[in-house]
Amino acid sequence: MQQVILAIAGKPGLYKLVSQGKNNLIVEALDATHRRMPAFATDRITSLNDIAMFTETDDIPLMDVLENMKNLEEGKKCSVNEKKASAKELQDYFTKVLPEWDRDRVQNSHIKKLITWYNILIENGITDFKDVEPEEKENPAE
Repeated sequence: MQQVILAIAGKPGLYKLVSQGKNNLIVEALDATHRRMPAFATDRITSLNDIAMFTETDDIPLMDVLENMKNLEEGKKCSVNEKKASAKELQDYFTKVLPEWDRDRVQNSHIKKLITWYNILIENGITDFKDVEPEEKENPAE
């Protein structure tokens, strides 16, 4: 599911892959407009599955970070307003989400974008951030 959620450089928000044309992708905005438009290879399109956050050790997949946020916020929208929060508030919040984040390489703008993306996903009912492997699924008979 995550591989169809896309970020497009230079365009705000997130997009859902709808279909694939010969030389482009058809994407739908994950906002109130649900506007569909073509996206081309020159648009620098990135799947959220291919994004990671810097930490002091290994890079952590964005989906794991989003899952941490969902757990912290109990599945609700983010408690921090990324547009009004101070740099310290953003950093303190992100420390709760990802304690080992790399303070030299993760910018405040990255944290703001992460919060914005998280809220967009929650508003659109997209909350399965991690793929559940068949062997990890709970026994449905219980």
